[in-house]
Amino acid sequence: MSLSRRTWGLAALAPLVFFAPTLAGGSGAVYSAAVLIAIFAVMAYGLDMIVSDLGEVSLAHTVFFAVGAYTTALLSTRAGAGGWTTLAASIGMALLFAALIGLVTLRLREFVFSLVTYAIAVVAATLAQNWSFLGGSDGVRGIPMLVLELPSVVLQAKNDRELWPFAFALLIITLYLIDRFRHSRLGSAAVMTHLNSRLAIMSGIDPQRVRLQVFLASAPITAAAGWLYAYQRAYVSADILDSYFLILMLTAVVLPGRRILLGPLFATVLVLSQEKFLSLGGYADKIILGSVLIVVLAFFPKGLAGLWDWVVKRRR
Repeated sequence: MSLSRRTWGLAALAPLVFFAPTLAGGSGAVYSAAVLIAIFAVMAYGLDMIVSDLGEVSLAHTVFFAVGAYTTALLSTRAGAGGWTTLAASIGMALLFAALIGLVTLRLREFVFSLVTYAIAVVAATLAQNWSFLGGSDGVRGIPMLVLELPSVVLQAKNDRELWPFAFALLIITLYLIDRFRHSRLGSAAVMTHLNSRLAIMSGIDPQRVRLQVFLASAPITAAAGWLYAYQRAYVSADILDSYFLILMLTAVVLPGRRILLGPLFATVLVLSQEKFLSLGGYADKIILGSVLIVVLAFFPKGLAGLWDWVVKRRR
């Protein structure tokens, strides 16, 4: 599919997605689910760039999500910063953390890379739980509503219904950026580095530099999700680094299959819809989510797209 046809297809689908909460009844629970779906999908797209395009599994992307949320919480409650300021600061802090983490971890590959990034996530969770500057176990509470000031209008969100347009806009921007990345020179270099690093080097590509650039590009996306999540939740605590968020990200990436633009969004819709409307309880939902991830990785490593290809071949 050409870029123009794909763009027109997404543009035609966007109004349906935007009005989906209204078509589903327009209740507070529906809008809350829609906002969380958009936030968690954006969170997953940051990791998708690492998994699908670099071929690595980063277990530290919850750190970037937490960086965006904590930066927003601290600046909005202690400095009275507005929405644009907290967003810019969240992106800036995410780039700083990504540079530090990337310089340490991107020299490693595969299992060792994943192990070290997981250790970083554990250290971050321990600091958030015990550091009084971040509120310790109580977290940071009293985050004000989201306010974005434009030249001729002030946009604000007092509840999930009013927050939905912001979440939808963030999702659309993320989809556009992911699509442009995968059709950019950096995106092509990332795939080549993943599939054949020797060929990449022979083609004049520096794999280490490409890996760092992709890591730096992915972190602000996940941090932006944390930025909006802080406003939606109105408080931030160490549980934002819980393994649930990591498993949710991984499931959203691997369930549909790699390098499918709408894949993480589709998987997030499935997972959050089950949790919000067909919930069996907090622990049971986590067991279901973890079990789905296990089954997909064990039996369908190419995700639902691979399963569909297998079914089509069997029918033929």
